[in-house]
Amino acid sequence: MTDRFDLTGQAALVTGASSGLGRHFALTLARAGAKVALCARRADRLAEVAREIQAMDGRAVPIVMDVTDAASVRDGVAAAETELGSLAILINNSGIADSGAPFLEQEEADWDRVIGTNLKGAWLVAREVARHMARLGHGGRIVNVGSVLGLRAAARVPAYAASKAGLIQLTRAMAVELARHDIRVNALAPGYIETDLNRDFLTSPAGTAMIKRIPARRFGRLEDLDGPLLLLASEASGYMTGTVITIDGGQSAAL
Repeated sequence: MTDRFDLTGQAALVTGASSGLGRHFALTLARAGAKVALCARRADRLAEVAREIQAMDGRAVPIVMDVTDAASVRDGVAAAETELGSLAILINNSGIADSGAPFLEQEEADWDRVIGTNLKGAWLVAREVARHMARLGHGGRIVNVGSVLGLRAAARVPAYAASKAGLIQLTRAMAVELARHDIRVNALAPGYIETDLNRDFLTSPAGTAMIKRIPARRFGRLEDLDGPLLLLASEASGYMTGTVITIDGGQSAAL
């Protein structure tokens, strides 16, 4: 029986691939056989991830890209296609958080920075990759990385929550339009996933209190995202588009 999760030989582009979830997504795709274009702003970090993938006999190309700059996105996608061939998969992962200020004290520049990266940046990358997929006529899979905060609200992250809610609705709108090109568009909505960047907070008293509101009584681990990612990135989800998969230990379902 053919393994429909197998990505051998397929070219994937991952944004925000230099650290955190993006790095893990890139490694997961590479283990499944994909050739990976690693995109982010920090060349040194991208080179490290590329070496990790090459060490396991995978193919990875680091590409410096600023998702808020349309020219940088255009050049980066073109470089990925030149190096790896036609793109079959996009993991649209780049994102940043609010400053943490209360809503009444949030600065306009902070709002613009978060919305510009998380929503406009995701739109710029998705539009460019989808144009390539449609032009070449082979279809593809786009996975937008949202958040449980795009489905439920929390204090001190108004721009982040709004950007992820917008990204989820953009996912649905793209799915409707791009289906005719055999491009499927779905989203992941992770809850609190433990990484090097947030581990100190999640192990603090505030993090300990938060666990009590999660039915699974733990934070997510990076490997908890592997199955949902590979489902949406592969032919295993051949009849899924416009879908949002929540991976949050039941947090968004709890009252």
